[in-house]
Amino acid sequence: MNFDFTKLSRRELYQLSLMSGSAALIGAKAARGQTVGCASLPPMPYDIDTLTGALPLEVFPTSPFILHPFTDPLTIPQAMRPGYRQPDGTLATPSSTDWYARQGWNANGVCYPGPDAGHQDAMGARPRTAGLNGPKVPDAGSHQLWTDGSGVSGTGGRINVPGFPLPNPILYHIRVGVSQHSITTSAVQPIGKNGRPTTPPPSVRANASGQYFLPSSTAYTFNGTFPGPMVNAEYGKPVLVRFENDLDLNPLNLDRQDFGAPDWAFLTHLHNGHTAPECDGQPHHMGDNRGGYQPGQWVDNLYLNYPAGNDPNEKQSFFWFHDHRMHHTGANVYKGMVGLFPIYDPILDPGDETAPSPALGLPGRKTINPDGSFDVKYDIPLALYDCCMDDGITQHQDYHNGCGELHPEWWGKKYFRHFPNHGFVGDIFTVNGTAYPRLDVFQRKYRFRYLSCSVSRQYEVTFMRSVSGPKAAPGTMGQWSLPDGQQCLKMTQIACEGGLLTNPIVRDSCQIWPAKRREFVMDFTKYMDGSPTKPGDVIYMVNVLQMDTGRLGAYNNQGTKFNYKVPLMKIVIGGAPPETDVSKVPSQLRPMPMGPGGQPVTLANTNALPHRKFTLARIGVTASETQWVINGLEFIATAPMAMPKRGNPEVWTVANGGGAWTHPMHMHMEEHHTLQRVGGINPHMDDGKEDVVALDPSEAVTFYRNFRTFAGNYVAHCHNLAHEDHNMMFGWSIVP
Repeated sequence: MNFDFTKLSRRELYQLSLMSGSAALIGAKAARGQTVGCASLPPMPYDIDTLTGALPLEVFPTSPFILHPFTDPLTIPQAMRPGYRQPDGTLATPSSTDWYARQGWNANGVCYPGPDAGHQDAMGARPRTAGLNGPKVPDAGSHQLWTDGSGVSGTGGRINVPGFPLPNPILYHIRVGVSQHSITTSAVQPIGKNGRPTTPPPSVRANASGQYFLPSSTAYTFNGTFPGPMVNAEYGKPVLVRFENDLDLNPLNLDRQDFGAPDWAFLTHLHNGHTAPECDGQPHHMGDNRGGYQPGQWVDNLYLNYPAGNDPNEKQSFFWFHDHRMHHTGANVYKGMVGLFPIYDPILDPGDETAPSPALGLPGRKTINPDGSFDVKYDIPLALYDCCMDDGITQHQDYHNGCGELHPEWWGKKYFRHFPNHGFVGDIFTVNGTAYPRLDVFQRKYRFRYLSCSVSRQYEVTFMRSVSGPKAAPGTMGQWSLPDGQQCLKMTQIACEGGLLTNPIVRDSCQIWPAKRREFVMDFTKYMDGSPTKPGDVIYMVNVLQMDTGRLGAYNNQGTKFNYKVPLMKIVIGGAPPETDVSKVPSQLRPMPMGPGGQPVTLANTNALPHRKFTLARIGVTASETQWVINGLEFIATAPMAMPKRGNPEVWTVANGGGAWTHPMHMHMEEHHTLQRVGGINPHMDDGKEDVVALDPSEAVTFYRNFRTFAGNYVAHCHNLAHEDHNMMFGWSIVP
């Protein structure tokens, strides 16, 4: 067969050159006569290292093809149980001597959580470094605000916080450790980039039946699973989570591979809790150890579960927590540091459809456990995550940390690159850590809570039926397609990352960018044409947004004629539920919070407030590997770019400075109201408060935000984690 090489993409040329054998020669010379690191490849703008003239290798493996999808059951996380965890992960036995011991914190030598100075992390009371190598400020290692209203740390003294005191926090303990994770039990077929069967490396052995299976990948996880544990929280009931670093412990002697923070440090962020800076988990506050907790160290993150301004309309409904280690956030998240944190409102949204008014009756059946934790049936978080698996012949690393080494011994394990800096996308899609799972449902309403914990990938989810079912598409993004899929269900949106919407919105599909959350009520009793479902019916949850690189997706503009259809999950309809479905979706959910002077938040009503603008752009490689900047600057932890006053709202504009790039820009600490979009190409859902600005190429988004309760240092950054890890982040500080 003759190939027309002029029609190959740059990525295909890279892969072809690697498989040809000659491209792996160290120090090879390019046709233009310059050294290009570890491969002979044509240079591209912005990709040349200004110090060495070398190029980063932007190559991707083709994952082995999963032969039998939609058979592994969807993992539905259950609520984590509170209490102190022994090094082996088991909970300590509670005793009845005092408050701590009643929750299992009765081990000798344990520094108990509390409001005293030096009890917030393992390093104790000390002057804190304000960011990396910054000036010292007092009261590090201490809580700014404890549940009784007291506090040690703080900037500018205490303030009168309405709604305090709160109850003592429920104490949880998470050990961050080395574990293993497998995305499928299916047999796989090694394939090349053209999708055709190929021979795996010689070290890979088939079983007696000639089948290949993926090995487990080494993971860094919260309490040993991916996604990690789920904390079911409730407003008015604070939670304290101790995160302890066990990443130096590797009893199985697992190969750590070549990604993840090289010093095995972590820094956990609850995205996007209304949280004091010392518990926010981000490098503008945490400057010790180059911005991370080292093996053997711990930190107590106190989540007060307190709405901003004590305003019930500021209550949110779905957080998640993830690593935020500077320059290695993407690698650590991809390696497994992801946990879930649904948060319920005991008044409107208690997680129990049988609760009396004023509860809204949203789907869910609540079971309270003796230790204070609780589970909610029919309320399912769905964490979307893409990955690619090593094919054994694709190079690793690049000029900044190696010379394109091959690792055939890692065939079938997760593959990750610090570059490409434009974004990392995988060709296998997973839900709750399982590739193409199956979910069995009753004929009733469910609550689906969506999160994209992908490094860069954007999704658009819809629900389809198919006559002929999924078709194999080896070598493509997603591996499987649903060519004859037709939309069969509507999605009733009830919440976004800022919590419940004012009114439910019926949608055909929904985009979910990195770190964004969307919540829907799905009715599995009837189809969108009104016909009833039947036991045994099959519905597919489908991604219809094609995204082959980390730049941007092929957006559908809310149409329903989709060309790209990758089934993410198979849903099988069962019979009637064991209890009567009494859930409902009322026409009124939660009012939006008011703005200055008790007026609705509009562009006109906020015009007199202070305004700030932040422009996102790309530059050439620098010695610090910066490629992405804000207002022309890389992240400098000692130089906040904004210093708003506590309790004084402002209007911020975030602008995409050009190029065919998208940026999911995340604002820590308080949710924002979108006021205006200018120049976008893609319809966005700005119907509630949010913490991630979905920013199209050359688009500018203006929003209103406030800064209540706490003082201190926070960050804002792109949640395409390849961009964040190459310095698309800025610090900002709330001053009294």
